[in-house]
Amino acid sequence: MINKILSAIVVLALFLIACKKDGGGMAEMNKDEAAFTGYTNHFLEALWKLEPDRATQTGYHQYDSLLLVPSESQRQKMISFTKVETDSLLHYDPNILSDSKKIDYQLIQNELQEMQWNLQTLKAWEWNPNTYNVIGTFAYILNEHYAPLDKRLRNFYEKMNNIPAYYKEAQKQVKNPVPELTSLTIDQLNGGLGVFDKDFEDSLKKSKIPAATQKLMLVRAKLSVDAIKGFTAFLTNIKSTKPRSFRLGQELYQDKFKYQIQPAFTAQQVFNAATERKKFLHQEMGKLSKQLWPKYFGKQPMPKDSLELIGKIIDTLSTKHVKPEEFQPAIEKLIPKLTEFVKAKDLLTQDASKPLIVRKEPAYMAGVAGASVSSPGPYDKGGNTYFNVGSLAGWAPERAESYLREYNQYLLQILCIHEAIPGHYTQLVYSNKTPSLIKSVLQNGAMIEGWAVYSEEMMLDAGYGNNEPEMRLMWYKWNLRSVCNTILDYSVHCNNMSKEQAIKLLTREAFQQQAEAEGKWKRVSVSSVQLTSYYTGYKEIVDLRDAYKKKMGDKYSVKEFNEKFLSYGSAPVKFIKELMLGKSAKK
Repeated sequence: MINKILSAIVVLALFLIACKKDGGGMAEMNKDEAAFTGYTNHFLEALWKLEPDRATQTGYHQYDSLLLVPSESQRQKMISFTKVETDSLLHYDPNILSDSKKIDYQLIQNELQEMQWNLQTLKAWEWNPNTYNVIGTFAYILNEHYAPLDKRLRNFYEKMNNIPAYYKEAQKQVKNPVPELTSLTIDQLNGGLGVFDKDFEDSLKKSKIPAATQKLMLVRAKLSVDAIKGFTAFLTNIKSTKPRSFRLGQELYQDKFKYQIQPAFTAQQVFNAATERKKFLHQEMGKLSKQLWPKYFGKQPMPKDSLELIGKIIDTLSTKHVKPEEFQPAIEKLIPKLTEFVKAKDLLTQDASKPLIVRKEPAYMAGVAGASVSSPGPYDKGGNTYFNVGSLAGWAPERAESYLREYNQYLLQILCIHEAIPGHYTQLVYSNKTPSLIKSVLQNGAMIEGWAVYSEEMMLDAGYGNNEPEMRLMWYKWNLRSVCNTILDYSVHCNNMSKEQAIKLLTREAFQQQAEAEGKWKRVSVSSVQLTSYYTGYKEIVDLRDAYKKKMGDKYSVKEFNEKFLSYGSAPVKFIKELMLGKSAKK
């Protein structure tokens, strides 16, 4: 594999020499914008060969039939790739590239550094069994209509060929796994088996593939199920007297924050800012709660403790919620309402041709978040965007009631703004329109989550919810969730915050229901850094918005800011800020 990559680089170099044989040396040639664009295309092609699963879910389908066995030799190929591509990148001077290409350069550079760090320092393949959950890619091939069904099924079949070898190797690689991640992996893999032993068979019945061939394909599907069950049995029976902690620790956390978030601040600075934001939100929530107290409690004595006062008002408002069976239908009804509001207030232009489908959260995704959006990749821009909604089926009544109080009639609307319109769904549609593949492929999670949080406040500022103090209070509570996500994540992974302390933070200071707090503890024990992306991105976008507003003066408009900001794709906010506030930006 690495020889192919080296050969591709040589071919590219020879091509550039041939095109510029009358010019100067190599350094001069590589300053050309077209040459750098050619390099970015080569980089992505080489990346997809090494990460075919990622390619598939990005919408690049040339390698759909490949499943690479996660061996030591495969990791060495990836390490060699990062070194070769880092050397290639040095041939280009970012200072003479256009602003857009300069961001692409920085994104590729960060990607290579993060890959090296993951491979040589973090080494999650040893302690995180969820590294080996491949079911999502198989489900993507089965469910997305990017190619004829028969072709997708044959790719699915070919890809399954390596599943037994894949999980046999995975058992060799896993050493002293984190118990919480082990449990999550077992649940997700068991929950996703239906992709192979039911969904695949159902799809085959709809295909034109000959019956004899279908039988062979089903045999391989059974072998795949057996291999996955074998891995979950291995994980279930694994013994460790001193298992690795799920906590990353200060050093690993800071590095992961730097690479994943690509922020303008350090992790410590963001934690400090979040702590101050929490104080501000408590003050504003206290004012609104005093205003609302007579409406809901009449002449009853008002609690002197501010947090108790806020908690009582929120608890009262939280009793207004849908029934468990109405949770997903209620979300489906909200989507057109949000679409119409954005249009009426002229907040930004929406693309009605891009479908948004609300669906029950697939089993292989369950256990981390209650709602999420899955969007098509930049190579598959016509694909569906899914609003994945967690199911409450089978929940104990008290657990369901706690969950629904958390997502009451106010916060259910905020949730839909965040996940769908004009949050994730809208932003990712814009992102897929950017001419830069690099920005779409190497998208920045903090920008994406930050936009979703920013869009909530923008909608309320535009009058969504009829300016009711109840809706604003509940949004403050929701915003407090983003803030406390950051405080929680940093405190747990860097400062050894206990579960008891975490639950107290979330229930007393963030006013969350017990079920939500328990779920968040589970999430922070199986993930790291991602929970900081909401507040970090939000803070950077609001800072940029305020600076841009000052720069534009009377010419400022919300719609112009929103569309200009989104036009840069899912790039880190600090890079977008340079372009939007720069005085002499190159085109």
